[in-house]
Amino acid sequence: MTTTSSSRGRRRAPTRMSRAAGRAAALQKPRVILALLLLLALTSVMLLDGYLRAEVGGDQRVRTGASASKVPEKVLDGGPILTFQGGQATTVSVPDKTIALTFDDGPNPTWTPQVLEILRKYDVPGTFFLVGSMVSRYPGIVRDMVEEGNEVGIHTFTHVDLSYQSDARVDREMEQTQLALAGAAGITTTLFRAPYSSETDAIDNYSWPVYEKLGEDGYTSVFVDTDSDDWKKPGVSKIIKWATPEDGKGASVLFHDAGGERSQTIRALPAYIKKMKAAGYTFTTISGVVQEQNAAARQASGTAGQQAAGTAGAAAGTATAGAPGTAGGQPGTVPGGGSGTGDGGNGGTGGAGGTADRLQAAHREATGVTLYEGKALIAAVALAEWTVPTLSVGLMIVGVAVMGRFGMMLILARRHYRKRNRRRFSWGPTVTRPVSVIVPAYNEKECIANTLKSLAKSTHPIEIIIVDDGSDDNTSEISREAARALGMTNVRVIRQENAGKPAALNNGVRSASYDIVVMMDGDTVFEPDAVHHLVQPFADPNVGAVAGNAKVGNRDTVIGAWQHIEYVMGFNLDRRMYDLLRCMPTIPGAIGAFRRDAVLEVGGMSEDTLAEDTDITIAMHRAGWQVVYQEHAKAWTEAPGSLKQLWSQRYRWSYGTMQALWKHRKSLTDKGPSGRFGRVGMPLVVLFQIITPVFAPLIDVFTVYSMIFVDFQAALLAWLAVLGVQLGCAAYAFRLDREKYRYLLMMPLQQLAYRQMMYLVLIHSCITALTGGRLRWQKLKRTGEVGTPAGVS
Repeated sequence: MTTTSSSRGRRRAPTRMSRAAGRAAALQKPRVILALLLLLALTSVMLLDGYLRAEVGGDQRVRTGASASKVPEKVLDGGPILTFQGGQATTVSVPDKTIALTFDDGPNPTWTPQVLEILRKYDVPGTFFLVGSMVSRYPGIVRDMVEEGNEVGIHTFTHVDLSYQSDARVDREMEQTQLALAGAAGITTTLFRAPYSSETDAIDNYSWPVYEKLGEDGYTSVFVDTDSDDWKKPGVSKIIKWATPEDGKGASVLFHDAGGERSQTIRALPAYIKKMKAAGYTFTTISGVVQEQNAAARQASGTAGQQAAGTAGAAAGTATAGAPGTAGGQPGTVPGGGSGTGDGGNGGTGGAGGTADRLQAAHREATGVTLYEGKALIAAVALAEWTVPTLSVGLMIVGVAVMGRFGMMLILARRHYRKRNRRRFSWGPTVTRPVSVIVPAYNEKECIANTLKSLAKSTHPIEIIIVDDGSDDNTSEISREAARALGMTNVRVIRQENAGKPAALNNGVRSASYDIVVMMDGDTVFEPDAVHHLVQPFADPNVGAVAGNAKVGNRDTVIGAWQHIEYVMGFNLDRRMYDLLRCMPTIPGAIGAFRRDAVLEVGGMSEDTLAEDTDITIAMHRAGWQVVYQEHAKAWTEAPGSLKQLWSQRYRWSYGTMQALWKHRKSLTDKGPSGRFGRVGMPLVVLFQIITPVFAPLIDVFTVYSMIFVDFQAALLAWLAVLGVQLGCAAYAFRLDREKYRYLLMMPLQQLAYRQMMYLVLIHSCITALTGGRLRWQKLKRTGEVGTPAGVS
C-alpha cells in the first residue's frame, strides 16, 4: 500500500467550498418557491377555466312546481319589469304596439355577432342578458354590443338557479358579472334576468326572496311576456308565431343568442322584425320601455317636469353592493328623473345624444377599482383561455411521448437482452490484464471500508487508487487501516486539496498504471466479478467506455424502494435502449470503465458541469468512441436516505445534465459517427429526460382536476390504465434484472408522492438553468449501511 500527498495535501479543506455551498443554498430556496408558484399558477389557471365553463362550482339544479303563496298577487299578475323603488314591489308593462327584444345566455362567438348584424341592418335595439363567464371570455363582442346602442343586463356569472344558492353565492354571481362587464365594456348595469325564468307568474316562494334582495341592491328584474321558445328548435315559422304578441299588445320578447345551436333563431329574427314593423310595432330596450311609460305618466298628470316615482326607477335603481362601478360612487338614479340630464338620465353610454342614453339608461360608467379589477379579470381569463388549450395539446403530446417511450423501451430492451445473453455472444478475446480502479472520496468514513472490502474480493487483477479530496473526517487514515487489515498491497491513497469530484478523478486517471480505468463512488460496493464483467467490452477496439449496472443497496425503506424501482425501470431499461441505438448519454458514477487514453484525449473529467459523468460520456461519443452497457457488471450504491438529500442529489443530476447538453449542443451538427449522439441521443434525452418530465405534471394535474370537477370514475380509470402500463414495464424490467417483484407494491405510492417530487426537482433545475445559477458538487450524508453485496437480491 502506498500513500501519496499533493504539495498542498496537508491543508484543511478550504473555505471556498463552504462559501460556494452557502451561496448555492441561498439561491436554492427562492427557486424552489418559484417552482411551487409556477405549479400553483397552473392550478389556478385551470380552476379559473373550469369555473368559466361551470365545471368548477357548477350547479345544474332547476326548481319547478314550487308554491307562490308568499308572492304578492300584483307581482304575479303584473308586467315583466319588476322594481323595488322605495322598498315596494312594482311592475311595469310594455306599452301597446311596442316590443322589447331580449336575448339570453350570450355572448356566443358564433351566434351573437350574427344577431347584432341583423339588429344593425334593421336599425333595431336589443337588450342582452349576459352570462358573466361568457362576457369574460368574449369581451370584444360585448364592447361592440354596447357601442352599437344595445342594452345589457346580468344573467348571473355561471348560469345557476339562484333560488338554490346562498346569499354569498348570489352576491358573488352578480359582482363577478359586473366586473366582467366593467372589464369588457367599461360599464355596469342595473338590469337582471334570472336563468330559467319566464313570466312573472312563475315566481315562487324560493325565488321571491332573491328578487327582493336584488331589488334592495338596486337591480331591476326583467321577465318575459312572449317566449319564442327558439331553444326548442321548432322551426322558423313556429319561432315567429310564438314570439308574436296577441291583439297588438306590447311585449318583452325572449330569444336566445347562445346556449346551443341557434341557426333557426338567426333565420327567424329578420322575418320577425319585418313582420312586426309591418304591423305597426316599434322596437326599444327595457330602459326604453320605462322611459316611454314615464313620459306617458308625466303627460297624464300634466306635470311634465315633475320627477317620476314608482316604476320610474326600473332601469336604474340604487346601485349598491350588488352593482359595483356606479359612476362617482353615488347611488343609481331613475332614468328620466331629476338627477338626470333631460330625458336621458345620467348613466347612458354607448352613443351620443339623448336617444342612445335613454335606451341604455340602465348602464353606469365603471370607474376606479371596479374598472381595474374588471380589466384584470378579463386579462386573467384571456390567459386561461390561451393556456388551458395549449396545455391540453401539450398533455396529448406528453401522453403520446410517454407511451411511445414505454413501447420503445420494451421493444429495444428485449432485443438488447436477447442479443447480449445469446450463448454465442462475445465481445472478443477475454480481457484478463490488470486495470486501475479509481475511488474519489470526500468525507467517506462511513463507507470507504466497505468499498475496499468489496474490491478485495475482486476476481479480476486490479490496482486501487483512492483520491481523498480534502476530507476532514480521516477518510485517508480509515482507508489505509482498512487496506492493512485486509492485507491489500494494491491500494494507493492520494491526498489532494479539496477541488471537487472531477479533479479527484483526473488525479486518479493521471496516476493510473494501466490502460483501462474503472471509476466508482466512495459509497459503492462491487460484486466480486463486477470488474471482470465491466472490462470485457474493451475486447472491441471501438469501445471507449462501459456503463455498469448500478443497484440500490438500501432498498428496504420507502424512499429506498422508490429509488430501487427507478433504477431498475428507468435507468437500466433506458440504458438498454440507448445501447442498441448507440447513443448512451451517461455512464453512472457508481460503476463505469474507460480507456485511459480516451479520457485524456477528450480532456479528462470536466469541471464545467455538475454531471461530469454525462459530460465525459457525450465527449467520448463526439470523439468517435462507442459507449456500451454491461448489465452483468453490478455495483451496490447507497441511495439518499431522506427527501432533503434526495432532492439535493436529483437537483444536481438534472441541472448537470442540462449543463452537459448545452455544452455539447454543437453535437447536433457533428458529421459522421461522432455526430450520432447529436442526431439520435441528444433529441431523445431532451425529449424523454427534460421536456416530457417537465410537462408530465400536466397528467397528474388534469387527472386530479377531472376527478374532482368532471368525471371521477372516468379519470380514475384513465389513471389506473396509465399506472397499469407503467407497472407492466416495471415488471418486465425487474424480470430482466432478476429482481424480486415485491418492491413493485410500492409503485402506486411512488406515482403519488415520489414522482411529484421529481417533477418539482426538474422544474427547479430548469429555473436554475434559465436564471443562470451555478452549483458546486454537493456531498450527501452517508450511513455506510450498504455492505458487501452477498445476500442482497
